[in-house]
Amino acid sequence: MIKKKNTKSYTSVYSLGQYISMSAHKARRVIDQIRGRSYEDALIILELMPYRGCYPIFKLVYSAAANASHNKGFKETNLVISKAEVNQGNTVKKLKPRARGRSYPIKRSTCHITIVLEDISFDQQYEEYLMYLKKPGCRNKNRNLTCYDTYSSGGLWDKK
Repeated sequence: MIKKKNTKSYTSVYSLGQYISMSAHKARRVIDQIRGRSYEDALIILELMPYRGCYPIFKLVYSAAANASHNKGFKETNLVISKAEVNQGNTVKKLKPRARGRSYPIKRSTCHITIVLEDISFDQQYEEYLMYLKKPGCRNKNRNLTCYDTYSSGGLWDKK
């Protein structure tokens, strides 16, 4: 048996809401507005949007931030919604009685919503480290990109 290597990121946390009583299409309309935004901006947008699907999504974003601060010790100001997806869940089927002994089917659609928050402070530290390596006094092997081409007439070419 082959074991898969664990490739989870150490800078991300998630929150999963299953069987939310809403169609996936209506939830995607709200999710598309907050994807890629910061945590604080997403909460403001969700509070001000007039759709019914905003409240369960608001609770999921808030829960993911609580997971980040409690489990991993991240600051809420550094959190960004890196991934937000909506999948279709089961459809609850009921029968409503109608006149003259007939019945009318009622279909209640559900959805599963996943919110992934990522801490960007680690990315900023990594970018600062890369900027440090590019300083003129720092020795870095990959800094000089200009190489001499021996097969041509001595012209310069750039590695990409």
